[in-house]
Amino acid sequence: MQKIRLGISACLLGEPVRFDGGHRWDRFITDTLGQYVEFVPVCPEAECGLGVPREAMRLVGDPEAPRLVTVRTKVDLTERMITWARKRVGELEQEDLRGFIFKSKSPSSGMERVKVYSEAAQGAPVTRGVGLFARIFMEHFPLLPVEEEGRFHDLALRENFIERIFVLQRWRELLAANPNLGDLVAFHTRHKLLILAHSPNHYRELGRLVARAKEVPAQELYEHYQSRLMEALRLKATPKKNTNVLQHLMGYFKKDLTSDEKQELRQVIDHYYQGYVPLVVPITLINHYVRKYNQPYLKDQFYLHPHPVELQLRNHV
Repeated sequence: MQKIRLGISACLLGEPVRFDGGHRWDRFITDTLGQYVEFVPVCPEAECGLGVPREAMRLVGDPEAPRLVTVRTKVDLTERMITWARKRVGELEQEDLRGFIFKSKSPSSGMERVKVYSEAAQGAPVTRGVGLFARIFMEHFPLLPVEEEGRFHDLALRENFIERIFVLQRWRELLAANPNLGDLVAFHTRHKLLILAHSPNHYRELGRLVARAKEVPAQELYEHYQSRLMEALRLKATPKKNTNVLQHLMGYFKKDLTSDEKQELRQVIDHYYQGYVPLVVPITLINHYVRKYNQPYLKDQFYLHPHPVELQLRNHV
């Protein structure tokens, strides 16, 4: 797999582009995730010509359509930012991105819960805003995975985002190879259990779509599949849904495992469900049985290895 191209707020890479000339370097992003990712940095304020350093700014007014205003001099920069952002997202179409990591709480790049102040600057701000550039980006690229570095502290959200960018990378590589229906079936087959862990409803819907693939025009088929696939993966894989998949996986070994091995696997799955051990524990045991009993179908299941183990994304309880 080629390196995954991700857009990112430039300050998270250590670039000194914030209003005070500083940065918000995130070592996990650059040192760990960066082994598998090629970053395309974006700084809305600097790129739209506001300079570094610059006066601080904030969102003001209606949280659904706020204005971007400097804190001290009250200069309204809304139209300037919006005009630049619309042009920039058009340019980013050429970058072949698989997602974007935004700077949290930023009036330009915050993905959610950005402070919005009242016109009169009285009372506490509401935390219901979205940064102007982030909003335009997400509207322009509705299927791309997006996240902000502040939410990476939630390990489940971190895993969900990274899992999605790896799936999207594999999907785009498939499309680039001019696939036939057999290639689509193979892709879906290898991702079935991963989809099931996120959404049983989408699992069934995508299965029906692939089953009648010959009845749907190719472009419509691939667009519909991609849309529903990314929609499914956006949903969180909960312990309950993961346990369902783990029990499903166990069924593939009913003729192979000894009674002691079955008991051990059931116990490990139950311990995961109860929150005593992380998902990596039952996954590691199942992968051991896949190798031991040479289970060909499960060898190819991305649920068992959706992303590099070095990222340690399934090690959290």
